[in-house]
Amino acid sequence: MTRLRIALEQMPVVAILRGLQPAHAVSTAQALVDAGICILEVPLNVDGALHSIEAIRAVVGDDVLVGGGTLRTVEDLASLANAGGELAVMPHLDASLVIGALDVGLIPVPGVFTLSEGFAALDAGAAALKVFPAEALSPKAIAAWRSVMARDEALLLPTGGINTENVGDWWSAGANGFGVGSAVFDPSGDLEATRWRADAFVSAVDCARQ
Repeated sequence: MTRLRIALEQMPVVAILRGLQPAHAVSTAQALVDAGICILEVPLNVDGALHSIEAIRAVVGDDVLVGGGTLRTVEDLASLANAGGELAVMPHLDASLVIGALDVGLIPVPGVFTLSEGFAALDAGAAALKVFPAEALSPKAIAAWRSVMARDEALLLPTGGINTENVGDWWSAGANGFGVGSAVFDPSGDLEATRWRADAFVSAVDCARQ
């Protein structure tokens, strides 16, 4: 069983820390981990992202996956690997980046929107599929994907528009986890707001899984 699958089974949430300020990186990560979230993604198109990744990786345990998002170039992959990141999340499908991520020891999670892209990503070696933007699809789309893409074949991670009210519908449709930003994270640095959002979302996920 892969590290990503193990982490998703522990808590099927990828916390997307878009807007994270490096000064708040460690305290934010600790708040999310305390809430039970064990996969953290810092988009690289945010100032200081690599510094945040380095700082987070230095303080969280080995059971927490730390990665970078919005990867678009081979240089991004190298920078992420050098910063100690493990998960390489892309907004799109580029087979060369999937292969490149594997070459430098990263776990590739490309963004896909269609079944054709999904199967192409799996053929290239993707560890999971970021179904993006999920709000332009619906849980019914994931259910249709599942009719031809078994759970043991593909980890499906709808991303975009997932919240406490609809997470149960996505889970029932066959999602393995969810990429979520504002549902678990307040980029202003307000730790109490982040704790409240994370606790509420984790509770909703727990209810969906029962």
